[in-house]
Amino acid sequence: MHRLLPSLLVVLTLSGWSSLETRSASDSPTCLIPVSGPEYYEIDLVGTRKVRGARMAKGIGEVTYASSPFGVAISATGTYVVSLNLSMENVTLDDGSSLVAWVTTPQLDQIKPLGRFSEELRVDGQTDWNKFLLVVTLEPASGDLGDIWSGPIVARGMSRSGLMHTMAGHGPFETEPCAVYGY
Repeated sequence: MHRLLPSLLVVLTLSGWSSLETRSASDSPTCLIPVSGPEYYEIDLVGTRKVRGARMAKGIGEVTYASSPFGVAISATGTYVVSLNLSMENVTLDDGSSLVAWVTTPQLDQIKPLGRFSEELRVDGQTDWNKFLLVVTLEPASGDLGDIWSGPIVARGMSRSGLMHTMAGHGPFETEPCAVYGY
């Protein structure tokens, strides 16, 4: 004899906290369980420890869906457009330099500048790539940004979708997780 299991209804929101409700066949709530919050939509920017004045640099990239009158913004190619809000800390810059944020595909075959960080060490931008890397570099404070960075890399991070990859290249004795290196 088979017993019917209660059905699950998942209610998710992109802003703030979400909840998971378990409902029985009669639709009366039996349990409320908190699901992971907004930290899921954050990208840790891991410092390279190679740049003077930024050896202890760290940061966060907040990922949200771009605003649209239709609910979610879609690019011309049919992919979701996401807003990226980056912030850094523990960085001391020389007078002739600035931090610049870049977004690139995991293969580094397409690179776009997000912009220069403000005095408060914040920058905002958008991308329509599903998997991407964030790269923060030290560039000259004046002049136009080119197609690719020319200065040293201060920090880097990877989108959540980019974290799903094969274990090819990882030996059985790998002792450090990929997140230590920002990928």
